[in-house]
Amino acid sequence: MSAASTADARARGGSPRAARGRPGPRDPRDARTPLDAMFRPASIAVVGASAREGKAGHAMVQALCRFPGTLHLVNPRGGEVLGRTALPSLREASDVDLAVLVVPPDAVPGALEDARDAGVRAAVVCAGGFAESGPDGARLQERVVRVAREAGIRLLGPNTSGFMNPVDRTTANFMPAVADLAPGTVSVVAQSGGVNLALAFLLARAGVGLRLGVGLGNAVDVDFPELLDHLARDEATTAVGLHVEGVADGPALVAALRRTTARKPVVAFKVGRSDVAEFAQSHTGALTGSYAVTRAALQQAGAVVVDSLEEMVAALVALRAVRLPAGDRAGVGLLTGQAGPGLVVADALGARGIALPRLTDATQRRIAELLPPLTFQANPVDTGRPSPTFGDVLGAVVADPRIDVVGVYALDEPGALDPVAALGPAAGRVLFASGGPADALAERRAALGDVGVPVLAGPGDLATGLAAVVTDARVRSVADAPPVAATRTVGRTLDEHDAKTLLESYGVRTPQRRVAADRAQAHAALAELGRDGVAVVVKVLDAAVLHKSDVGGVHVGVRDGAGLDRALDAIDAIDAIDAIDAVDAVATEAGGARRATRASGAATRPARRYLLEELAAPGTELIVGAVRDAAFGPVVLLGPGGVAAELGGEPVLRLAPLSVERSEEMVRALPPAVLAGFRGAPPVDVPALAAVLRAVGQVVCEHADITELDLNPVRITADGPVVLDAVVVAAPRGDTCPT
Repeated sequence: MSAASTADARARGGSPRAARGRPGPRDPRDARTPLDAMFRPASIAVVGASAREGKAGHAMVQALCRFPGTLHLVNPRGGEVLGRTALPSLREASDVDLAVLVVPPDAVPGALEDARDAGVRAAVVCAGGFAESGPDGARLQERVVRVAREAGIRLLGPNTSGFMNPVDRTTANFMPAVADLAPGTVSVVAQSGGVNLALAFLLARAGVGLRLGVGLGNAVDVDFPELLDHLARDEATTAVGLHVEGVADGPALVAALRRTTARKPVVAFKVGRSDVAEFAQSHTGALTGSYAVTRAALQQAGAVVVDSLEEMVAALVALRAVRLPAGDRAGVGLLTGQAGPGLVVADALGARGIALPRLTDATQRRIAELLPPLTFQANPVDTGRPSPTFGDVLGAVVADPRIDVVGVYALDEPGALDPVAALGPAAGRVLFASGGPADALAERRAALGDVGVPVLAGPGDLATGLAAVVTDARVRSVADAPPVAATRTVGRTLDEHDAKTLLESYGVRTPQRRVAADRAQAHAALAELGRDGVAVVVKVLDAAVLHKSDVGGVHVGVRDGAGLDRALDAIDAIDAIDAIDAVDAVATEAGGARRATRASGAATRPARRYLLEELAAPGTELIVGAVRDAAFGPVVLLGPGGVAAELGGEPVLRLAPLSVERSEEMVRALPPAVLAGFRGAPPVDVPALAAVLRAVGQVVCEHADITELDLNPVRITADGPVVLDAVVVAAPRGDTCPT
C-alpha cells in the first residue's frame, strides 16, 4: 500500500485524538508546529455564536458540531445556542487555543482584546470590511493587526470563511456542510474562502478526502509561505492545492514552494488570465499582478500549474498517490480496454507536448504473446477488450525501461476486469480511469484507493493526471542559481550605445559601432565602418527615444554619403516630444520610468546624436529582455521576434538570476522551428543564447535601479547571437525599485 493510500485509510478511520473524544498529545513522530493552536486546537471559542438560523454565528456552531474538544460559545446576551450554554464574554472562558470571531468588523479589535485577556493563542477573523473595502477598512485592519501582535495571537484572515480540518473534526467554517467532509490526505491553501470551499467539495466529489483546507482572506498574518512550510512538515498531507489571486511577497512564496515541492507535490491555479484585477482587489485586497509572471514563478518553484479548479482536482487525485523522481523526460505508457477513449487520452497528451515513447521490441514481443494480433501494441496498447491477461499486459508495460508511469482506461464491464487484481501490483506507477454506473465506480474507487491506485473520472481527467505527474517530475529537475544582491546602479535610463557598452561588459556580443555628435563625425564613421561600399545602419541616439523605428529613427542599408545625409535629415526631423509620445503609447510595465524621462528632460533636449553600426549577418530574430516585477523582482524574457513571431507561442519567462541549466531550459522552450533555424536561418546555438540570458538576468539583478532591459532584436547568426538594439530603463533618481 502506498503512503498516500495508507494515510487516506488512516484518515477514514478517524484520528487517534478524535477517537479519545478530545484532542490530546500528538504522536511523538509528529512534533507540534507553530500553527497547531489554530488548526489542531484542544479548545475553541466561537465569539458571536447565535441561536438564530441564517446568522453566520449560528452556521459556525453547526459546522463545529463534531469538534471533539472543548467548545465555548460566546454571546453578550448569554442564553443557549443549539443546546449549549453561551458565555456573555470570552474573558470568562479559560484554556482557549482558538477563538473564531464571527462579529462585525468594528467589533473585531475589542474581541481580540478579550481574547488576549483570556490567553487565546490563535484567532480566525471571518468578517469582511477591512483593507479590501477601502481606506477606512485599511485603518481598521491595521488596528486589528496591532492588537493581535501585541497579544501574541496568530490570525487567519480577516475576510475569510475559515478552515476545515476533517481529520481532527475541526471545521471552523460558516458553511455547516463542511462538518460532513471526509478526512483524507490532500490539503488546500486558497486565497479565497469561497474557492477553498469549492475545492473541498470538488475533491469530495472525486472521492478524495481533505486533510486541511484554508481560506487566507486578507492574510494579515498567516499567509502562503508559512502555510506551505506547515504542510511540508505535516506527514499526513500527501499533496497540496494552491489557489492564488495576488502575491505580495514573491521571493518568500517561491522559497516556501521550493521547500515544499522538495518533499511533496503542489498543484497551483493562478486566477487572472482575463482582466479581473479590479474585482480581485475588492474581493481580497490583493493586487493581481502579472498573470504570466506569477504562473512562471510558481512553475519555476516546482509547482504544477493548471488552468482551472477542475484540472487542479484531477492533478491532485493523481499526485497524491503517484510521484516520480525529478527528471526532464518521464515516459508515459497508455493501456486501454477500448481504443476510442485511449485515442482521446493520447490526443490530449499530445496537445500538452507529451509524447508516448514506443515500447521496446522485447516488451512488444511479450505483449504479442498476451493479445490478439489485430490490436495496437507499441504504445498506446489496445487490448481490444479487457481479458484475463490484462494484468499481465499492464505488468509488461510498467516493466518497460522507457516507461515511468502508465495510464489505464477501461469501462466498468461486469466480469470483464478485476481492477484491483490487475492494477494493484502496479500501485505507485499507474493511474486508472473508467466509465460506468456511479455506484459501481464509487466501489471501484474505494477498493483501488485502498491499494494506492488513483481513479480519475474519464479520459480527459486521466490525461490531466498523467500530465501532472510528468510535469511535477520535470519542473523539479532544473536547479536555480542562488540570489544575487543588487550592489550597483546605472543612475539613469541609458541610450543604445551606453546600454550596449554595459551588456558588453557582461560578455554579450554587439555590432561594431561609432557614436557621432554631428554630421562630420557621422561621415567619418561611415568611411570607417562602410569601407568598400559595405552597408551600415544609421540610428538616432537618444535615451528618451526608446522605440526608434516607431518615429523614423532607424535607417538600414546606408552605403554612401548621399544616403547618409538623407538618413540624417530624417533623424533631425524627429520632434523630441512626438518621439516621447510614441514611446508612451507603447510603454509596458516600466512606463512610469519612461514618462519621468520626458518630464525631467524634454524641455532641455541636448543636441541630436547619431549611432552608426555595421550591418549584422542574417538570421532568426528573437526578443530578450528583463523587467523588475513588483512582486517577484527580476524576471528574464525570451520569445520569437521579427517574422519568427508568426510561429506564435507565449514568451518564456523565468525569475533571475538564471543558472546554466535554467537558461538552457528557457532556450529549449522556444518553438522547434525557431531552434532548428527558421526559413533557412542558422540553428540556435543553445549554450551561446543561454549565456546572453544569464547576462541579462545578472545585469538587472546587480543594478538596483533598472526597471526594464530590452534586447530587441537579438539575431541568431552563424557566429552566434548578436544584440542589434538595446534599451536599459532606470527608475528616476530617488525612486526605489522593488527587489
